[in-house]
Amino acid sequence: MSTTTQPQGPEATWPVTAHLDDILATVRPLEPIELQLLDAQGCVLVEDVTVPLSLPPFANSSMDGYALRAADLTGAGEDAPVALRVVGDVAAGLLTPPPAGEGEAVRIMTGAPLPEGADTVVPVEWTDGGLGGGPVDRMTPHSTAPEGASGTVRVFRPAEPGAHVREAGSDVREGDLALAAGTVLGPPQLGLLAAVGRDTVRVRPRPRVVVLATGSELVQPGESLAPGQIHDSNSFTLTAAARDAGALAFRVGAIGDDAETLRATIEDQLIRADLVVTSGGVSVGAYDVVKEALTDWTGLPEPAAEGEDADTGENTPAQETEGAGPRGVVFRKLAMQPGKPQGFGTIGRDATPVLALPGNPVSAYVSFELFVRPAIRALAGLADLHRPTVRALVEAPKALTSPAGRRQYLRARHADGRVTPVGGASSHLVGALARANALLVVPEERTSVEPGEEAEVVLLG
Repeated sequence: MSTTTQPQGPEATWPVTAHLDDILATVRPLEPIELQLLDAQGCVLVEDVTVPLSLPPFANSSMDGYALRAADLTGAGEDAPVALRVVGDVAAGLLTPPPAGEGEAVRIMTGAPLPEGADTVVPVEWTDGGLGGGPVDRMTPHSTAPEGASGTVRVFRPAEPGAHVREAGSDVREGDLALAAGTVLGPPQLGLLAAVGRDTVRVRPRPRVVVLATGSELVQPGESLAPGQIHDSNSFTLTAAARDAGALAFRVGAIGDDAETLRATIEDQLIRADLVVTSGGVSVGAYDVVKEALTDWTGLPEPAAEGEDADTGENTPAQETEGAGPRGVVFRKLAMQPGKPQGFGTIGRDATPVLALPGNPVSAYVSFELFVRPAIRALAGLADLHRPTVRALVEAPKALTSPAGRRQYLRARHADGRVTPVGGASSHLVGALARANALLVVPEERTSVEPGEEAEVVLLG
């Protein structure tokens, strides 16, 4: 239940926090599953992962050069190089490198195991590369000069024991905690899992979000507009926003103002949805199809009469519908601008959450940020559900006005501790939305904010 006092009556106005509390009290993290590493990118780890094998598992070279004994280089200098006998090559992946005895060197490649007897590596640039001249800047390829693995190499600089050597376990040690439960798996974390030998990992999957825009006036971008038509932008904005929030998002083409078509479309989409998001049709007009379609609709099949099978008509014992419980979508007026009309509920056998957003583009996007994004992150099992907020000084040519009793979210630019509104307050101005990187918040109890005042700012990226 909501932790905020709930308004009463069908015409009541709901606080933003009460509506959000209801959503978050209903949405539950998805059940964990085992995924291949790359499929787990962006997911939340649900188990501690300990290191089964130290990294690196053996001492190896961090340079291309020569493995040798540091004591053999005492007194080495530009004018007095030390000559060592080269006794072989060791490349990365070689299991048994030749040992390095007193006065000997083994040519070694980056990542190759340190030979027995060697305690340091000198870069090839400190040597003559076995060519008998001055310092070189690279090795001669083995394929064209295999004799480089023998002969004599001259070293022009001394080295300390352990120089350019990666000791076994210098990265992580066996038994260490590699990643803690709750970690979001990005590229570095997946790389670590692969490095310690994990090919699968147990995570909460990325939520699957289906986005539908409604309105008979909507036309697919790229198609010509007839009089009275506009291009569908909401479904693209909301699908992209859902992906940005970490979801696997699926955009469905715009649905016309027909309740039966909308219900049928949602029923078809439930098989791949952990959350359904609609835009448009939630206000008080005669063609508000989402409100018409989802009010008093549960998405469950009509119950069969006791003793009769719904499909065959044969007599069977009466059964409860699997997962039965409160279902349906409720529509509310929120004390906010933009985004006053909102809908929320669950439908179908799996009680799939539905968030019904208003249709004006700015209203839909602001509503997404306030309600849908936290729901997606809750489904994913993330601890931090909300965009970060800061306090910033308002820069504006005049006072910002706001309707009494409404929490207003103004598109704005935030930088260096200051926030500047962009565009007007109208909820159709997508040009201003595209220039905004923040929302300036005017609380319900304020009707104006003066230039130079400090205000709350929601950062959008």
